Amino acid sequence: MGATYGPYTLYDLDALPEEGRRYELADGWLHELPGDLWHDHAAQQLRGILKEAARQADADVHVAGAPQDVTTPAGIRKPDVFAVSRDVARAALERRTRTYYGPDLILVAEVVTPRTVNEQIDRVRKVEEYAATGIPHYWLIDLEPRPTVTMLDLADGGYRVAGRARAGETLALERPFTISFDPARLSEMD
Repeated sequence: MGATYGPYTLYDLDALPEEGRRYELADGWLHELPGDLWHDHAAQQLRGILKEAARQADADVHVAGAPQDVTTPAGIRKPDVFAVSRDVARAALERRTRTYYGPDLILVAEVVTPRTVNEQIDRVRKVEEYAATGIPHYWLIDLEPRPTVTMLDLADGGYRVAGRARAGETLALERPFTISFDPARLSEMD
């Protein structure tokens, strides 16, 4: 990397070797993202659930997630799952960029890894960042003891809890598009 001890830049982030590790850039510092089987599986399941819901609702959205980047006021984040309009996704594809601008996001979801520094980042820091960016919907996914989805909606510049669904319950929403599923699906193996 260019600098031995931060602050780091997007160029430093891009120069990191491909070793199976993922990093975000916040306030000039690199933060390694957690990656374990259950976290990654839940994120993959949620992407599939949201893609299918968007297709069934004929919603004009594209569902994606890490390793694609999202810019925020603090730097570069790699949300586990996010949704943008198809036009925004098409423009990114045409530009051959993997970076989306935070204000273009409709929904962002983070799978919380408990007992790590990333738990505090997802529950506190990203709540502030994503709200400042203007992302209308932020979901926090807890896998322990059983999958739970906490839905936050943007109101007056900050997030408020709009609802919570636990395994065995049905999460049913009309916004940002019609979505209905049991959070237990996030930990099911196909």
